[in-house]
Amino acid sequence: MDNHMHRHRIKLRHLQCFTEAVRQRSLKRAAERLNLTQPAMSKTLKELEEALGKTLLVRSRAGVSLTEAGEVFAHFAQMSLSALDHGLDGVAQLEAGGARAELAIGALPSVAAGLLPRALASFERLSPATLRIEDGPVGYLVERLRDGAVGMVIGRLGDPSIMQNLSFTQLYEEEVDFVVRPGHPLLTAGARLEDIADWPVIYPPAQAAIRPLVERFLIGQGVGRPRVAVETVSGAFGRVYTRESDAIWIISRGVVWNELAEGRLARLPFETGLTRGPVGLLRRDDAEPGAEEGLFVSALMRTIADMGLAPG
Repeated sequence: MDNHMHRHRIKLRHLQCFTEAVRQRSLKRAAERLNLTQPAMSKTLKELEEALGKTLLVRSRAGVSLTEAGEVFAHFAQMSLSALDHGLDGVAQLEAGGARAELAIGALPSVAAGLLPRALASFERLSPATLRIEDGPVGYLVERLRDGAVGMVIGRLGDPSIMQNLSFTQLYEEEVDFVVRPGHPLLTAGARLEDIADWPVIYPPAQAAIRPLVERFLIGQGVGRPRVAVETVSGAFGRVYTRESDAIWIISRGVVWNELAEGRLARLPFETGLTRGPVGLLRRDDAEPGAEEGLFVSALMRTIADMGLAPG
């Protein structure tokens, strides 16, 4: 059966019953939430499975669990319902004077330059909501998250002690790079890691998530603390200063993703796998993600796959 025939047979009630069954992990609880009888719930889910020609849910004494096809379909069923909610919200907002829904997120440097602009382009195709982006150090953004001023924080995970009452979802892993301008003498001299002692370095400050990784890496490689010209993870500063000096910028790959891809900056050929660390989403445990957040996370995941970023 082709997709057009599938679409013709699948109704909104099928998606509502299925997503509620997935959410509750119980047909009984899902039926109660939807004010349906259990036989009506079972009949609707059976119709959906027949329309798709696939088993989506496996029923057992413990409740219901998803098959592989169910896992795939659940993601898109939720997106479909979220998109419908957006449409209804959009109509209501037109009547209320045209205010657009807003999603506020905190962005750390590791995602602000490479991932986020591309994810926004994908999000715009899914949602009419306005995205408001705040940046800053991890401590500040986590406070904004706890206060409810932003719905999520995306970037490198800092000190695990900040995680109390927060959940972290890993998206991918990235390394720290040693980055220089094209034509830097170290690029042609068969550079060794200890050679960085001869050059000024842009170093991560104490509060940066990558600082302990960098320090452990250098100590482990037998390299002392380099000659620090400046401490910052500011992308705006680092991009200009590195291009116009002989400085070596020690920075998460995501911050310089565009410059490396386009040849405006270059990586020194050091093996930095030991600095690999997780990039992900921080959210409050007690938060109920809205439709916009669900669609934004979908856009993020699609963008990560398109960019070929390394999974954890």
